[in-house]
Amino acid sequence: MRDIAIFLVLLGTLPLAMARPFVGILLWSWMSFMNPHRITWGFATEMPWAMMIALATVMGCIIAQEPKRFPPGTTVKLIVAFLILTSITSLLALVPSDEMYGRWSLVSKIFIMLLLTLSLLTTRKRIHGLIWMIVISIGYFGIKGGAFALLTGGGDRVWGPAGSMIHDNNNVAAAMLTVLPLIYYLYQQAENWYMRAGIAVVIVLTTFSVVSSQSRGALLGGIAAAGFMWTKTQNKIVSGVAIIFLLGAVAVFMPQSWYDRMGTIKTYSDSEDITNNRLFLWETGWKIALARPLTGAGFYSPYERSVVEQYAPGAVARSLHSVWFETLAEHGFPTFFVWLAFPIVAWINARRIIKYASAIPDLRWAVDLARMGQVSIVAFLVAGTFLPLMYYDVYFTIMIAIAATRILVDKQVAETTDESAISPWRRFMPSAQRRPGFADGVASRTING
Repeated sequence: MRDIAIFLVLLGTLPLAMARPFVGILLWSWMSFMNPHRITWGFATEMPWAMMIALATVMGCIIAQEPKRFPPGTTVKLIVAFLILTSITSLLALVPSDEMYGRWSLVSKIFIMLLLTLSLLTTRKRIHGLIWMIVISIGYFGIKGGAFALLTGGGDRVWGPAGSMIHDNNNVAAAMLTVLPLIYYLYQQAENWYMRAGIAVVIVLTTFSVVSSQSRGALLGGIAAAGFMWTKTQNKIVSGVAIIFLLGAVAVFMPQSWYDRMGTIKTYSDSEDITNNRLFLWETGWKIALARPLTGAGFYSPYERSVVEQYAPGAVARSLHSVWFETLAEHGFPTFFVWLAFPIVAWINARRIIKYASAIPDLRWAVDLARMGQVSIVAFLVAGTFLPLMYYDVYFTIMIAIAATRILVDKQVAETTDESAISPWRRFMPSAQRRPGFADGVASRTING
């Protein structure tokens, strides 16, 4: 029945994606983040839904009255640069062409759709809708995994959908951890008590799900995210007590087997087994990057025996378990710096939103989103230090949402008549350039990330 339900839902909404392209973006996000077809059994599992949704969305952008150009800004430039550089490194890759092409095709589609998503995130309602889609897609596994953990006593691991980027227990834990701050953002925006109560339940279940995944990287990311989230809350006493109480409840609930596994975190660096020692694995990536600093060895190169033997003799050909070192090994330093620039630019965007929107009541939502977006970035990068999630689409989509939010904030700040709420660099502009709507032109090109 699941495959029939998925088939009817997706087939029925494809025409809507052509008439309303942003619906296509939401469908693509659902398919890409949650992989609902992977939790079915039957003909719907192997159908090319992502391709059909993408084609319908592109056709909709051509037919419908939607933006026909990408918004200017650093984020767009980074996406284009990343697409170009990874294409070049793929042409010069040292791995078999079929494996390389499959990975390059997947990553390219993700970043092309990120461009399209950013061009269509033109209103607060759309940004809010995208955040809801992220939360629904990953929150499903949080609710399911949390309930499973409570029923089984936390003794079994939580897994993601088979054949997806987050199938591994470590990856799905990092995904849920990255999305947890966004769930709290929706809690902040909820307008009634029962909505807040429902979202609070999702937060609790997702926390249990993350911990019961038995992912050591997610545990470290969770500790970092919890501490950073506390610094971003308004009432630090209440939030601190709530965080400590929730984490304490989870810690008391988990069985001894969980503590035994978490106790092996020290083997990240202490193990003499090179298949488990993270420092040995990271050294392999570093050697490949130093040997091919401009292009790396291509997608999947750390998994290729011939590549590893050539540049790091005696090392193990496998995942390097680090977004940092795996990106370096696969693409070299230029592409790595572009990849690294994404969170840096997103962080700058978030800081600008917080600084210049805090005084405007109508933009309180933007400030909340910027703060929780920063927490998501911290959670992902800390957990990702021990995981191969370099191209995780949810992570990049969150940064796209922050960039789109800054465009809206920039426009509203420019339109305000209160000089004290205008950004400092705008106060020195000629009055004609501060007129309403100017943020759509030169100003947005100047400060938008």
